[in-house]
Amino acid sequence: MKKIIAITAFCALVLLIAPGCYKVATVRLDNSPAITKSVSLSKDIVPIFSKNCALSGCHSSGGHVPDLSVNDAYNSLIKGKYIDISSPSNSALYLWLTGKKAESMPLGSSNNPSDINALTLAWITQGANNN
Repeated sequence: MKKIIAITAFCALVLLIAPGCYKVATVRLDNSPAITKSVSLSKDIVPIFSKNCALSGCHSSGGHVPDLSVNDAYNSLIKGKYIDISSPSNSALYLWLTGKKAESMPLGSSNNPSDINALTLAWITQGANNN
């Protein structure tokens, strides 16, 4: 009798806990080496945004914010408060790219292109200049 009660209690506990176990997001670990070279927004970051993010229906003019098109990326990131220079790894842009805020960007990519995570973190760490 005690065995049946114990099994029933265990099953009830599993049924209560199991619904809470589900995948919310995939976090991509940035295992790439830290970037120590000077990172330029216009030469390093924006070309990757243009190819992978600032596409029609995504992060382009009239699409989702922030607008990451060539002429608007910097102002959109700064004015939208996607950059935190005092804590670069907590910048909303970096959290989105790494999947710590939601599904990692760009959507549908098996991994982020051209070390965008490391480049973005380096750019923010270096002051997120409009260079």
